[in-house]
Amino acid sequence: MAYAPERREAVLKRMLPPNNVMIADLARSESISEQTSYGWRTKARREGRLLPDADLTPEGWSSRDKPAAVMETVAMSEAEIGEY
Repeated sequence: MAYAPERREAVLKRMLPPNNVMIADLARSESISEQTSYGWRTKARREGRLLPDADLTPEGWSSRDKPAAVMETVAMSEAEIGEY
């Protein structure tokens, strides 16, 4: 089954802070398979997007992703960083 790119992006966004929704929960709530969710996350990571390695908060991010997140947020205000 093919999913709309907008739906995929919405699901990926829920994996990020401040939501940090676990893939198993996302799959259940979105009525998609966990395999599909993991595949979307893997593909997004290959494209260079910051997504947690595990179903954890940013502490589960790889050592490669942590400095990238710092660089991504360096120009943000405190409020924007808090939301991020």
